[in-house]
Amino acid sequence: MISAWTAADVRAAEEPLLAEGVPLMERASFALATRVLADVRARRGRVRGARVALLVGSGNNGGDALHAGAVLARRGVAVTAVLVSERAHPGGLAALRRAGARAVELFAAPERLHAVVADAAGADVVLDGLVGIGARGPLRGLAAEVVAALGRAAAGGGRPWVVAVDVPSGIGVDDGAVPGPVLPVGRTVTFGAAKPGLLLPPAAHLAGEVDVVPIGLALGAPPAVRRLAPDDVARSWPVPGPADHKYTRGVVGVVAGTATYPGAAVLTASGAVRAGAGMVRYRGSTPVGQAVVAARPEVVTAPGRVQSWVVGPGVPGDQGADDDGQHERGRAGLAAAAGRLAGLSGGPVPAVVDAGGLPLLEETSPPWFVLTPHAGELTGLLRARGEDVRREDVESAPLRWARRAHELTGATVLLKGGVTVVAGPGVAYAQADAPGWLATAGAGDVLAGVLGAMLAARSAEIVRRPEVAVEVAAAAALVHGRAAHRADPGGPVAALDVAEALPGTVAELLRPA
Repeated sequence: MISAWTAADVRAAEEPLLAEGVPLMERASFALATRVLADVRARRGRVRGARVALLVGSGNNGGDALHAGAVLARRGVAVTAVLVSERAHPGGLAALRRAGARAVELFAAPERLHAVVADAAGADVVLDGLVGIGARGPLRGLAAEVVAALGRAAAGGGRPWVVAVDVPSGIGVDDGAVPGPVLPVGRTVTFGAAKPGLLLPPAAHLAGEVDVVPIGLALGAPPAVRRLAPDDVARSWPVPGPADHKYTRGVVGVVAGTATYPGAAVLTASGAVRAGAGMVRYRGSTPVGQAVVAARPEVVTAPGRVQSWVVGPGVPGDQGADDDGQHERGRAGLAAAAGRLAGLSGGPVPAVVDAGGLPLLEETSPPWFVLTPHAGELTGLLRARGEDVRREDVESAPLRWARRAHELTGATVLLKGGVTVVAGPGVAYAQADAPGWLATAGAGDVLAGVLGAMLAARSAEIVRRPEVAVEVAAAAALVHGRAAHRADPGGPVAALDVAEALPGTVAELLRPA
């Protein structure tokens, strides 16, 4: 698991060490230089003769870059530091010059911008140390001009390997916002702990591979954001034993699909079946139920108790639309899941609420409900509860609005996207496990089924400890994303292919290393 702490928490952990004279900058810069040397060897086979350009601002990240540049220069690398501020870290700058590296004072001659940037674009590696974790808002002035010009140079074919020092300059360190120009990087070497902006969209797509370098910080505060790794999911996956049967493994009740969208019912049921549900009960019209059973003969259409509900995939959100009776069935399922309707569930159970199920929610819901909107659906949910928000607002600050939806509804919220954000009681996750090819019709229906199966397998625990629902939702996003990769590595995928890849994906996760 990757855990990320806010800039304030990291600074609070650094303060006592700095007061004791612990050389945190030296530790960080040496680790940074070591990582850059490994990248240089991997990319060109040898270190000597390589060229590295440093983009250096006035803060400590600039100091880290300068000290790292000194280490690189002593190893035979040709290092040039581009200084965008006259307040460059004095100790780092002195170390760089002692090592024989070159410093270009661009702040004193901004008219040389294009020539300096062209030279940097021809380097083997560029280190981005323009601003640090204390920066707020977009890059400004000469730093913004350098990033914009280097971005244009890269688009024109000069594409050096870029390594960010702690964070890519210009991202929202705590929220992942991208308010202005940011230089996309291949790797971020971050010190002491990951920062939330490295995991959260939209900045996560600009951060490249994230390497967390330990420098001795003791972080007492809980993480702001977490990201599950495959090992985390494998350790918590409910593997059936010899005493288990279909009812102990979890029964999923599915209210999905209509005559207009029968495929949503098939895909949701397939996701649940292929993710390992003990049984799937489909609730819907007879023609759609027949289509589901034809595709998945394991599915049962008779009523009975369930351990989780999935309500809404392929169901119209408009309450006046022809819904084949699914709105009524969905409301009954959600009432049963909340514990307000005896008989269908035998007490409170988790529920996945997707698409057309979202307008069926009461004003507030139990935290063991997991809402699974995309950005447009979350916008509608929030606006219905009095928030003045647009879709682009949600897309630019997804964690903020997922948390706001959790506050307003009481439910756990899984906001689907290129990076899936999950917000619930006291914790948030950001999962980036899926290829871009997964942005395809029906993929969300499969995810709803996968999540329904995973919730059903731990139904009683989740109702007792609703915070578990957040981790289970994040785990479902991971499994769903990895199944998409497995379905057709590097190429297009269809939603049903993702469902069919689930058993092999789970088996791979559970296989001992």
